[in-house]
Amino acid sequence: MTQQEGTARRVAAVHAAPVFMNTDVTIDKVIGFVEQAGREDIDLLVFPETFVPGYPYWIECYPPLQQVAANAEYTDASIEVPGPEIARVQAACARAGVEVVLGISERLKGTRTCFNSQVYIDADGSLLGVHRKLQPTYAERIVWGQGGGATLSVFDSRSGRVGGLACWEHTMNLARQALIEQDEQIHAAAWPALSTMAGFETVADAQIEAMMKTHALTAQVFVVCAANPVDDTCLNWMRDNLGEQNFVTAGGGWSAVIHPFNSFLGGPHTGEEEKLVTATVDFSDVRIVKAWVDSKGHYARPEVLRLGVDRKPLWHDEREAEPGRTRTSADVAAVVAPEIPGALPQGAARPAPQEWDASAQRELTS
Repeated sequence: MTQQEGTARRVAAVHAAPVFMNTDVTIDKVIGFVEQAGREDIDLLVFPETFVPGYPYWIECYPPLQQVAANAEYTDASIEVPGPEIARVQAACARAGVEVVLGISERLKGTRTCFNSQVYIDADGSLLGVHRKLQPTYAERIVWGQGGGATLSVFDSRSGRVGGLACWEHTMNLARQALIEQDEQIHAAAWPALSTMAGFETVADAQIEAMMKTHALTAQVFVVCAANPVDDTCLNWMRDNLGEQNFVTAGGGWSAVIHPFNSFLGGPHTGEEEKLVTATVDFSDVRIVKAWVDSKGHYARPEVLRLGVDRKPLWHDEREAEPGRTRTSADVAAVVAPEIPGALPQGAARPAPQEWDASAQRELTS
């Protein structure tokens, strides 16, 4: 249920590293943070990019032909949605009463194709949906396929209307506008440790801060930005499986909670120390911001500027999740642990049943 203006929520960015390429143990770590958030009365927890099973930093470090076995192993370590690993997190969310946005490498059911995804789980354990990164960046195209408009969504949850993007996807201004037009209130931003990469040491944190503050102000939303530092489990795995390298080092990551008027409510926090970067966000503050600029209202100028988003399902599991398709009890029982309450919707929520946004349809028929 969407929260009304005037309510406050406690949110946190998880600044932590996974147990690199160990899916089950990393899921244990996710659950540990969920349980900690429950004890600390945190409502919403945002995890870094592909926290499960970890960001494949080797794609920036080794020649492509040297990566083949590592990329195959990465697909093995990636997880399906819904699936048993996500069901464990759902159960933890239901027990703790905590909402989660979890970055994963998602394996498309029945294939060896993966996506850079964010999974949205509500505080009652229900699976709200998935966002698949629209455009993998640079060498990421070796690892992940392209997401489509069907998963460019904002989800109703106990914390409010929550959407998100991964890493350099934030440079896609029209993708950000698509979230604005769906009344996004809290933005979950997922990042790797860019500042540990050769050539990015002095600029990455400034780039991330600029993009995060830009979206906070232009969307009039609270931004929860979560990044993972590089730790020894990552560096040792790459060394043992691919050889020595000097392109990625330990540490890094930039995590923060940002107010719509660009003040820091939590953080920024960088480096190897793992912590929850927490803050209280109050939707009543947005009233003041929107007196100046309202990107879905008086600053939208719809008679001049129109956005069209193709929301047609792109991949086969997105077609299975189209509105109007009723999931059977067998669908749910096949993948969901018994302690998860209710039937869990698969795939992405969509703000409207039509395949194209109304603004694009008007433009096509005018």
